[in-house]
Amino acid sequence: MGLLTFGINVTLDGCVDHQEGIVDDETHAFFTRLLDEGGAMLWGRVTYEMMESYWPAVARGDQPAPPALREWAVKLEVKPKYVVSSTRKDFPWTNSHLLAGDLRTEVQKLKDATPAGVLLGSGKLATELDRLELIDEYQLLVHPRIAGHGPTLYQGGLPTTRRLELISAKPMRCGAVAMHYRRIGSSAAAV
Repeated sequence: MGLLTFGINVTLDGCVDHQEGIVDDETHAFFTRLLDEGGAMLWGRVTYEMMESYWPAVARGDQPAPPALREWAVKLEVKPKYVVSSTRKDFPWTNSHLLAGDLRTEVQKLKDATPAGVLLGSGKLATELDRLELIDEYQLLVHPRIAGHGPTLYQGGLPTTRRLELISAKPMRCGAVAMHYRRIGSSAAAV
């Protein structure tokens, strides 16, 4: 069984707005490593549509981008992408699949079928999956910024506090810190 890892950019005040993070070679390399290590991506519809509106064009060369971003886009193009949505049924982006039905059952099946693990990249979906205790690890890139606005991490709240074990913390030149945590009591703790 693969692990479900929640990976996201977050400011010191919990903002997960994708425009608030520092984008440089080192932060890009952090997410490229996560993409390379995982067997599939998991997003909610809103995140999927944001990604779909930009990255396929970069992969095709229709959108100007530095070589490192184009390389990332090409990797993302071939990576299996799973989307949780109750409103959209058609996902034309290469290797995109709808997860329909009971969320707990479908995500557990995806974890079971993906030994390399699943990388979750949607804040709202993370809240729902954490309520179901399906997230095993957290890879947070914490940026040295206070955004002063939302959306924020776990904005919808959780029924109980999650206890986490620190696996690693790596400061970056830009001041961001890559934080890797494992949920205490998850199946990942036995790995």
